[in-house]
Amino acid sequence: MEPVKKSVRRAYSELAEKGVSCCNTERLVGRGYSSNELQMLPDTVVKVADGCGNPTAIASLRPGEIALDLGCGAGIDVFLAARKVGANGRVLGVDMTDKMLEKARENAQHLGVTNVEFRKGEIESLPVKSDSVDVIFSNCVINLTPDKTVAFKEAFRVLRPGGRMSISDIVTQVEIPKFLRDNSGFWNVCGGGALLEIEYLEKIREAGFVEVRVVSRYNYHSEEILGWAEGRYNPTNEERIAIEGLDQQLSSVTITAQKPHPV
Repeated sequence: MEPVKKSVRRAYSELAEKGVSCCNTERLVGRGYSSNELQMLPDTVVKVADGCGNPTAIASLRPGEIALDLGCGAGIDVFLAARKVGANGRVLGVDMTDKMLEKARENAQHLGVTNVEFRKGEIESLPVKSDSVDVIFSNCVINLTPDKTVAFKEAFRVLRPGGRMSISDIVTQVEIPKFLRDNSGFWNVCGGGALLEIEYLEKIREAGFVEVRVVSRYNYHSEEILGWAEGRYNPTNEERIAIEGLDQQLSSVTITAQKPHPV
């Protein structure tokens, strides 16, 4: 597990330093963000955004709620959520990458947003009290962790009874070839860690969540998957052929789930 985490941490530290992800504004709009939302945020937030959906769009955030972003990066979803929960609410962002957290805190200061907090931590061991948040959201991050079972159990732990989760992530409809799954470069661009969709949903249920639903889906063409690697990962010819074989078999899905009230 540690080699994977080190590779991911290094890749996203480099992304923070570089200041430009694979997701330009057009791609972000295609993944569910509105142009108005993006225009309200500085380039230091938008250009580092690296998600596969817009989980806050369907999280039904309400004023006064406490929300948590798993793997917040430079803070795009945290800042959008902060507007929705208002001055009486609060949004926490957790990330394991120092450089991303530094950028997120700088962005918060630049925007004058005071109802947010960024904490260093891993999603398999959240620096958050049990039963303390109303809503969890996450954007293309859980696929990057080697132990998704523990990550979902941690999400369940910190949610209040009746709390809800809205996550966007990459899943697959077929088994990814082992040599490709074992490649750190493909992990770092959210391909290597993608689980079979049925397995991913079952892990959420096993953590204790109910009403687990896929509410949106987008199947990627192989040229889009190869586009994730631009400037970050140079696949070999063998890897390119394997990726081409994944045409429309890797999907971005948005999933909602709920923590039940005690019986």
